[in-house]
Amino acid sequence: MILEFHMLKNYPPVNLNRDDSGAPKTCFFGGVQRGRISSQCLKRSWRVSQGFEALGSFGIRTRYMPELVTKKLREMGVGEEYLPIAEKMLTGVANKDGKENSKGNYTAQIVIYSPEDIEALALQVKAEIEESGSPSKFKAVKAKEFVKRIADAKARPITADIALFGRMVTSDGFADVEAAMQVAHAISTHAVNRENDYYTAVDDLLAERDELGAGMMGDTDFNSCCYYEYAALDVDQLRENLSVTPDGAELADKLVPVLMRVMAFTNPSGKQNSFAGHVLPSLIMVECKDEKIPLSYAGAFETPVSGIGVVQNSIKQLFSEVDLMDEAYALKIAHRCWMAPKAGAEPKMGQRVARFDELTEQVSGWLKEDRM
Repeated sequence: MILEFHMLKNYPPVNLNRDDSGAPKTCFFGGVQRGRISSQCLKRSWRVSQGFEALGSFGIRTRYMPELVTKKLREMGVGEEYLPIAEKMLTGVANKDGKENSKGNYTAQIVIYSPEDIEALALQVKAEIEESGSPSKFKAVKAKEFVKRIADAKARPITADIALFGRMVTSDGFADVEAAMQVAHAISTHAVNRENDYYTAVDDLLAERDELGAGMMGDTDFNSCCYYEYAALDVDQLRENLSVTPDGAELADKLVPVLMRVMAFTNPSGKQNSFAGHVLPSLIMVECKDEKIPLSYAGAFETPVSGIGVVQNSIKQLFSEVDLMDEAYALKIAHRCWMAPKAGAEPKMGQRVARFDELTEQVSGWLKEDRM
């Protein structure tokens, strides 16, 4: 079973996701420039949101894993004389060739670790220390051989965010995890032109000094977009990913409504102190399919929305695309449920609800039905 999430979010002036020049990210689609929010930005904002705290512990994505392990070793009572040696050796753990880093206490690759991963590393380091019996002998332990002795990589529990978004590693000490969720880059439903805000900061003491001018001057780019967001969740893959996690089946079912809330209520953090672009979706539609053929409706906006009433026109074009795809391809959609406070149109097939909690209850019901 797969669940597909479609959202429209209409933002006032913002700079949510910047490119290398500091400007809002863009792309070309349908022959015109669109606003864009990268999938990486969206997933990051969801992972670190307060809503995800309801699901317990989270993975830590970092290159500074050796610091985490040595902190755990210190808690285990390992002598301080061993910790710098362990930290150095661990810099070679999270890469295929096991080469230690001569420049610092960080690994060659950035990896997301579960708390159980850090615990397993610390326990193995402690065992190596106890076996060696002295700092000089422990110093001879090489990362490549150490990794082979880390136990139960595939049987080790993972966190909800790793189960959702996956993990690719080149070290045998950690299990690769196939992502259960695919997330598209959000694109604006309409053409967009970048704008620029020229601003000054007033020095409060200048008036007392009979001086004119500003304390500083600057500028920042921004845009205003109605974004189409799309993601597909393979529920079976999610359950498989969580199968080695305690209460994994229950966690998978609990995760989906929390994920929906996080997707709806969370906005990227870029330049929010300057723009405060906090919005809720103008439309959320969730589809459930037994046959795993995901389908984005981005094609609805190949002809960009124009004129006054961007949200309502975006909804109209989206539902027109939904009806077209239903008629042309007849994909077997087990359930479709949607809410749109400002909708002036609706698709031919599907159930409309008025409130967000009704939508999450519907989806939770589909999950229970699938497990029966």
